[in-house]
Amino acid sequence: MLPKVRFYGVLGLLPEAPGPRREGVTTPSVSTMTDHDPPRSREQRKQDVLVRLRQDEDAWVATASPDGVPTLVPLSFLWEDGTGTLVMATRRTNPTAVNVTPHGLIRVTVGHTRDVVLIEGGARIVEAADLPTATRDAFATKLRGWSPRGPRWMFLRITPHTVRAWREENELADRDLMHSGTWLV
Repeated sequence: MLPKVRFYGVLGLLPEAPGPRREGVTTPSVSTMTDHDPPRSREQRKQDVLVRLRQDEDAWVATASPDGVPTLVPLSFLWEDGTGTLVMATRRTNPTAVNVTPHGLIRVTVGHTRDVVLIEGGARIVEAADLPTATRDAFATKLRGWSPRGPRWMFLRITPHTVRAWREENELADRDLMHSGTWLV
């Protein structure tokens, strides 16, 4: 039997995590491809999702143009507990911003393939001048001083409609944590 190790992204199975660990997130471990940790409760998954949203800095963001051309880009984000929304910045000419304008639909993924958080929601464009100062400051603090300013930048405020989280097949059945903007747990 192989010793238990932790999985970290595309690097594969490593005995220790590269870089800092996130406080409060339970980390999956695997010993073989068929021997998985028991599934987390939906309550534990929600807590893990909230910790990840508060601590992770980057997410994959998917949109589609009106004629169906997909775009997938990484963007840095801030999770605002008080509003239950994600805030991201992008250049107003980037396909992500252009694609959001007509319909507002967006999909955001946080985490790696063995610890997925999938968010589908509505996005609206917020001009930097209209973003509350506290939000702008929190965004800059989380991202170690990066504060996009000037006319070429705009913000997206994303309101989740659905949130799903899973690690392995044994968590697929109860992966829905939010539906129609309401937490199920």
